[in-house]
Amino acid sequence: MGQEAKPIVLKFGGSSMGSPEKIRAVARRVMGFVEKGYRVAVVVSAMGDTTDRLLELARSVTQGSRCPREMDQLLSTGEQQSIALLAMALKAEGQDSLSFTGQQAGFFASGYHQEGRIKDIDPKRVLSCLARGAVAVVAGFQGMDQEGDVITLGRGGSDLSAIALAAALEASCCYIFTDVDGIYTADPRVVLGARKLDRISWDECLEMTVAGAKVLQARSVEMAIRSGVDVCVASSFDEEIEGTWIMRDFIEEKAAVRAVSQDDDAARVAFDGGCSPCQVAKSLSDRGIVAQVVVQDGRAVLLVRGSRLEETLDICKEHQVSGLKWDEGLSRISVVGAGLANHPEISAQILSVLEDIDVDVEMLLPSALSVTCLVKSSHGADAVRALHGKFIEGGLVRCA
Repeated sequence: MGQEAKPIVLKFGGSSMGSPEKIRAVARRVMGFVEKGYRVAVVVSAMGDTTDRLLELARSVTQGSRCPREMDQLLSTGEQQSIALLAMALKAEGQDSLSFTGQQAGFFASGYHQEGRIKDIDPKRVLSCLARGAVAVVAGFQGMDQEGDVITLGRGGSDLSAIALAAALEASCCYIFTDVDGIYTADPRVVLGARKLDRISWDECLEMTVAGAKVLQARSVEMAIRSGVDVCVASSFDEEIEGTWIMRDFIEEKAAVRAVSQDDDAARVAFDGGCSPCQVAKSLSDRGIVAQVVVQDGRAVLLVRGSRLEETLDICKEHQVSGLKWDEGLSRISVVGAGLANHPEISAQILSVLEDIDVDVEMLLPSALSVTCLVKSSHGADAVRALHGKFIEGGLVRCA
């Protein structure tokens, strides 16, 4: 298959699909790519706040009881509305199109409901659709498990669906269209001086998403790395701005620090005995709970998302750990950049900056691509602004 014949995958998030007018605008945006000669597959999320409304509806009838399978049955209907509406809008523009649920598009997944992991994709129906000149509109966020049931891929799973589909189709690239025009050096809603990045490496982007940047789901960046898919994060609403390209081995040598990320949904759990940290970590992994684990002198500290704190505590209690303590209302603030391991002075500079603005650091965790500090969430925004001013706007750190 020649390069010019390769398909392209476009993904539109919930904010882009939030109303009939926006859906028609998405259809026109898709038509722009068709008119340039691309074979187009589109992955879409549920409209606007549909997923949140479905979750609230479920909570109102379950009264706190867990129904994971039925929850996936319910949540998957949001994307099914979107694909049908966009396919209709495309047909109204004179473009042949077909909508596909995750199952119909050949997505197979395994694992726990609401935290499914893509196992395989059989794209033959999507390829057949593209071969006849039609646009394939695919529901993100969902697949089919080994029992034939729908299984969803976790929050932000439509990004993962789009990049995985791009890999399966051997697409030339994958565009992630959203309500921002690219990836910034910090959240521009928090830091007025945040700058849009034109290019960023896969590894740097992965570190940013793990550290709390909300533009992409971390697992979707992992998928891009494993499959070699180049990804562009761009605005749904402004075609003139190119966006940010996430690419293999792109490193800008002049600056070690690329961004400052903030995650306000952090919690810390600690215990000192009763069970090995390995057993607890395995149980967390089996439940799809991502945890950073630090073990020192027999005491284990787990950093988890605040939204998964209750489940984490339940697992710790199931393992009958001793000395169990926890803190919530925390923010993880991460200074991110390739080669930070070669700049040991950065940790000292971070502590100095935060000390100057009277922000206490609860923990400091350095790695090859980031230095992360844990602070009270009430101090998160101040910490991000101070660190961004020091390392990005001040241009303090330079590579040799």
